[in-house]
Amino acid sequence: MNRYLNCSVNSTEIWSSHLVLALGIPQLIMNIISVIFNCAVIITILSTKDLHKPIFILFCNLAFSDLLTSSSGFWISMLFITNPESTIFGSKDILIVYAFYTMSILSTIYNLVSIGIERYLAVAESLRMRCRVSRNQSLAAALINWAVAFFLGCIPLVGWNCLHNKENISTLYSPFCVDYLILITIPNCVVAFILPLFTYLSIIAVLRKQKFTVGACGQASGTYKSAEVQVARTGVFIWLLALFSYAPFVVGVVLDAANRLCPTDLYPSVYVFRNCTAMMITMNCLGNPIIYTLQVKTLGSKLKFLKCPASNRVQVIGNI
Repeated sequence: MNRYLNCSVNSTEIWSSHLVLALGIPQLIMNIISVIFNCAVIITILSTKDLHKPIFILFCNLAFSDLLTSSSGFWISMLFITNPESTIFGSKDILIVYAFYTMSILSTIYNLVSIGIERYLAVAESLRMRCRVSRNQSLAAALINWAVAFFLGCIPLVGWNCLHNKENISTLYSPFCVDYLILITIPNCVVAFILPLFTYLSIIAVLRKQKFTVGACGQASGTYKSAEVQVARTGVFIWLLALFSYAPFVVGVVLDAANRLCPTDLYPSVYVFRNCTAMMITMNCLGNPIIYTLQVKTLGSKLKFLKCPASNRVQVIGNI
């Protein structure tokens, strides 16, 4: 059934210029800052040899996903400012940018899962042998993440969209179809939120068990490698940030699937909420590199080293 059957589509302009600027300008600024921050993380990891480790390869890949998400978000913001009606009734331009936006978000989700699994394998013990992920395995995981994200994200570009057929069209994310949004949102959210939560709880259980074992043997608890615990903690912060950032988007998709009202009936509150969910996703992209610098001491020191004057770099190197 056509969800716009009794609606006057494309007949009037429903966005006010003041509201468009009030929503669009902050989105542009946040996306630009996020691009700068994630570029700094990527350049730091790529230019520093001692950061070419499996976990930092995944962090770099996550930063690249956030970079693409922010770039796509900037593109969406420009389209929203120049042609706000296209974000309601759909257009070919918004379809293309939504596809790239979806691909980058899915890549972020899969990278979060990969980071959680890598941390579990790095911390867990198996027959007194540490099970470590190699650099090649991390690269393979990153490539698989992008392959799956690219496949699912580009499906609307090859035909599964409602650009010309308004049947089952999304109200919030036109010209996407509602069934496509449900397909990529619900299963991937289960993967993104449940699996990392399970892995991090398993990490905590393993570390606690290891602590008791070491204490029973009369050994010092300092035998733990604090770096691994620190990076595991970083993964938890990243997961919580993703949960906080993507939850409103999931709620929006569920409400979109249940909605049968015309776009003009939803303006402005629902569409303001939609734009706010986009800003929440950008906050996730902006928050990840901040978490890197605050929680991963080595990476944070390298970032400080890049911006230190030459006279102070010797002191920074001594603190790494």
